[in-house]
Amino acid sequence: MTTPGAILLGSGGHARVVRHLARACGMRVDALCDPGLMQEGLSTWEGLTFLGGDEGLEGEDRANPLLNGVGILPGNQARARLQDKLTAAGWGFPALTHPAAWVADNVDMDAGVQIMAGAVVQPGCQIGEGTILNTKASLDHDSRTGRFCHIAPGATLCGGVTLGDHVFVGAGATIVQGITIGQGAVIAAGAVIVQDVAKGETAFGRYGARTKL
Repeated sequence: MTTPGAILLGSGGHARVVRHLARACGMRVDALCDPGLMQEGLSTWEGLTFLGGDEGLEGEDRANPLLNGVGILPGNQARARLQDKLTAAGWGFPALTHPAAWVADNVDMDAGVQIMAGAVVQPGCQIGEGTILNTKASLDHDSRTGRFCHIAPGATLCGGVTLGDHVFVGAGATIVQGITIGQGAVIAAGAVIVQDVAKGETAFGRYGARTKL
């Protein structure tokens, strides 16, 4: 029996990274869906069969895993809407961990999590559905993320950090131990977060007057 090949959703920069992530994990990627390419009259894209927009999935076997190639930007929930819609329709989104990442064996990962090369996830962490842990990002022990968070390249979450749903942590940011970040908050690139951040707030620079020890 032939193992089902994965279908990539999207053709932008994040989708390209996800395609290579899947291949590094030993997964075959056969086809692509992207509404943005519909006007180009394609039959293939970079060696993948082009199925069209989301409607191109209608004739495909749901045994084929889907790879969410839609990235996450602050305030943009397109990734979550797409995955939620297709999950409800019976499609599956595998969690992927690059072989060059290090992830403790008791980490809990939900559907569609993507852990990129060089990332580190220490024991006791929980990573919510659709979350992206990008290149060389780090989650220390007992940290938890909500659904569809993005932890950008080089960002560090120290021990016991909690992120609500749809939190965006910018490149190189540091969140010290025990901090809670509210739903939809944005942590700017390079920020150092030493106190809790409220829902929907944007935090930058050295945020907070004291460090929790």
